[in-house]
Amino acid sequence: MKKKNYIYKVWGTALGVLFSIAVSAQVPFTKVETKNMMRKVADWQIANPGAGNEHDDVSWTNAALYMGMIDWAELSEREDQYDFYYQWLMRMGNRNQYQLGKWMYHADFIAVAQVYIDLYKKYGKERILWPTLARTDWVIAHPSSSTLELDYGRAETLDRWSWCDALFMAPPVYAKLYALTGDKRYIDFMNREYKATYDFLFDKDEKLFYRDCRYFGKKEANGQKVFWGRGNGWVLGGLCEILQALPAKDKNRSFYEELFVTLSTRIAELQSADGYWHASLLDPASYPSPETSATGFIVYALAYGINEGLLEKEAFLPVVVKGWQAMLDAVEPNGKLGYVQPIGADPRKVTRSMTEVYGVGAFLLAGNQVYKLAR
Repeated sequence: MKKKNYIYKVWGTALGVLFSIAVSAQVPFTKVETKNMMRKVADWQIANPGAGNEHDDVSWTNAALYMGMIDWAELSEREDQYDFYYQWLMRMGNRNQYQLGKWMYHADFIAVAQVYIDLYKKYGKERILWPTLARTDWVIAHPSSSTLELDYGRAETLDRWSWCDALFMAPPVYAKLYALTGDKRYIDFMNREYKATYDFLFDKDEKLFYRDCRYFGKKEANGQKVFWGRGNGWVLGGLCEILQALPAKDKNRSFYEELFVTLSTRIAELQSADGYWHASLLDPASYPSPETSATGFIVYALAYGINEGLLEKEAFLPVVVKGWQAMLDAVEPNGKLGYVQPIGADPRKVTRSMTEVYGVGAFLLAGNQVYKLAR
């Protein structure tokens, strides 16, 4: 009997090794290649601070960049004992006294706090957290009286998470503070506001998020509903950040895990033949330009899902590989990332020369997860 069990164990191990080899054969990227490309893109952005970055240090655009940079800083320090990127982030924080944006309730103006919390966890300096705690505690104690159903053109509607991008900007801040402090006020506030936005903007038939209420009832040229590629990428990226913050056995995870799997599965179906996700998810033919910010956030999410066992590797790995290859094709030899849809610009006219810092942030977030999959 013992001999038979031993044979089964050896045979099972052999099958596991063969499966691992088969899967790795589907990944044409090595860890070294992936890391080298990430360094090239990060270094180009640091060396060209004005390129695609006409924004102040603590804007949401730069917050997305910093989120990619901090994942890259962790990888760079762990693998190469090189803390240059952490020091770059700390200089930014010190330069701004770890302050947030100007609007008290607006999700975009708190996004940078995600990076501050990570820097606090690494360095333990309490002053890093002071502005973030002051803002979040005040908002929780004085919740906005605005409603999501207001005309989106009115400023008050931005006091709530009334556009899908907001689900990347603000909720992870509250998830991280909850995980850091154990204070349930943060998770209760996040759950209430997130689920209100979900109920308002999530189309349960298409399993996609509208960007905001202005797109209810609108149609693309092909007659399909209007769902923005980067907007849904923002949501997936935000879900990754929430799930990474919440403890594995936390009772609050289930809603976010289920939404992550549902949205990831739907998004994976909508990848275009060129490997990108275009500005319009249901009418990509009308928006033929490659778009690396949407693609970056989506690749980040799908690769994260595989790495965490939330998504089936055999089904999703080919999608990730194709998407990452598309991202690599958009990088110039000097490290400049192109094909990033600008803010508020015509999505039909995205060109290779266009870059933005949030696109670089998405590239680095994706790269850190792809690195874990690479050979």
